[in-house]
Amino acid sequence: MTAESAVVLPVLVLFATALVYGLLIMAAQIRCVDAARAGARAAARQDAPEAILEVTRAVAPQGAEVTVGREGDQVRVVVVARPPALRVLPVELREEAVAAAEEPLAPAGGTTGAATAGKNEGRAR
Repeated sequence: MTAESAVVLPVLVLFATALVYGLLIMAAQIRCVDAARAGARAAARQDAPEAILEVTRAVAPQGAEVTVGREGDQVRVVVVARPPALRVLPVELREEAVAAAEEPLAPAGGTTGAATAGKNEGRAR
């Protein structure tokens, strides 16, 4: 019984350690997904580049690399990170989010909204 315990106990500890590391990797991946999406939303709203990076880095794991790009009417945010507790392992997490760029709002008091409202009222009668 003692010999069996001596063999099984290290295996159980190794298995538990692997489970904890797996959970850390999954948590970091979820943070990368959330960071990429938050950055893509900010970029789609056409926020300032510094604001986009600030929003993305606030959600991303510590030390993550953030890349923001624009391709036509789409913005792309890429977050690359290494899990914080696993710097010694060759694990690199990468997530990317794409969003359609929104058009800036028209200035308040413009005639566009009034003309549209007039057309809608005319049709309702």
